[in-house]
Amino acid sequence: MHFPFLSLRLCLLILRLSLAVIFMAHAVVRIANGTIPQFGGFLESRGLPAGEALVWAITVFEIVAGLLLAAGKYVRWVSAGFVLLLLVGIILIHAELGWFVGEHGSGGCEYSFILIVALMVAAAADRTDN
Repeated sequence: MHFPFLSLRLCLLILRLSLAVIFMAHAVVRIANGTIPQFGGFLESRGLPAGEALVWAITVFEIVAGLLLAAGKYVRWVSAGFVLLLLVGIILIHAELGWFVGEHGSGGCEYSFILIVALMVAAAADRTDN
């Protein structure tokens, strides 16, 4: 046996489930902490209309799409939606904060970047015409 001690198929399943949990947790914590109005106000300060409604749409998408991702349904479409969401987040929030998220910076792009790569792997693994 050699590291990672798991088959590629099992590693891809773990990746897909982990991505689903990350996005759903992000949404659930936003609801639980009551930060939707605050995030909505931030989006409006960046010139987007109806900030709170937009945040609710993002939150619902993260939960529903996360459930679909966990179930292995519409993986390519859901991954594309998450990639779009992450790219907008980079543009609106993270790019101006630099590359690093922690230790060497605060709130940068690296976390979003690796999530985009992971979503691309999950989507590629879902392709039926490998």
